[in-house]
Amino acid sequence: MTRTRYFFAKIAQNFGIHRRNIRMTDAASEMHLLREAEAHLGEIIWDRVENIEALSVEYWNLRKLIKEREALVEELKQRESHLSLAHEERSTLLSSTANPQEALIQQRQAIVSQMEKLTIRRDEIVQQARDVRRTYDGLNLKLEVLTRDNGAAEEIHSVKTRLAALKANFAALKTERVRVANEIDAGEAKIDALNEEYQETSKGIRSQASQASQQIGETNRGISSLRSELASIDTQMNHLYTEIGRYVSRNVEADPACAQAAKPKNGLIQVMKALRHSILLNHQLSGMN
Repeated sequence: MTRTRYFFAKIAQNFGIHRRNIRMTDAASEMHLLREAEAHLGEIIWDRVENIEALSVEYWNLRKLIKEREALVEELKQRESHLSLAHEERSTLLSSTANPQEALIQQRQAIVSQMEKLTIRRDEIVQQARDVRRTYDGLNLKLEVLTRDNGAAEEIHSVKTRLAALKANFAALKTERVRVANEIDAGEAKIDALNEEYQETSKGIRSQASQASQQIGETNRGISSLRSELASIDTQMNHLYTEIGRYVSRNVEADPACAQAAKPKNGLIQVMKALRHSILLNHQLSGMN
């Protein structure tokens, strides 16, 4: 916020126009930008503040953390390289069974494909049977009403004939459903047999590959631990960068050492100064000051 905008906003407040929530939101957004700018400035100039006594703790902590981070990054690279080699070894071991097992896989896929068709057919039969049963129940109810009310003999005969046909159709569908279900059961038995055969043929290779798998698991756990440590160090470093950037940007005019350290980023310093001024004005307009 500029002085001119502050002036007009102040006039608007005198006329009863308050925009407190907007001012607070603007101040919060600007504060976020300021914190990012402080961290960015600190990251760029941290190695120039060795002679600033007030930042001695931050400077030497950063040097220690950077050394620790470099060591962790190097160790992480080595473990990632070992992980890649372990994956290659495991892949080579498992792929060595591709040829003898290919026929088993193709047989299994063919059976699975056939069973998918059988499952669809079974569902169709069940739906057809439900439709037949629904129609049968409706006609059966109609027959009861006609019989009770002494309906026409021809109509009663027609309904009975239709009911008999539906009953025969339902029986045929039931027989077909049983046949399809038996085929599905037989297919599942074949798949179980193929799976067992597949497992037997691959047992030796899996045994050889288990060591590589164990190494992969251990390496992954180590990598996760290292990444967690790196994230913790990055958080600490970012905090120290922010402290350095905040101190230098606030004291650049009063402390020649700060001015010298911030010299490569004078433009950023001016932006940060404008942000602080704008935050102050927004706070004043929102009634926080």
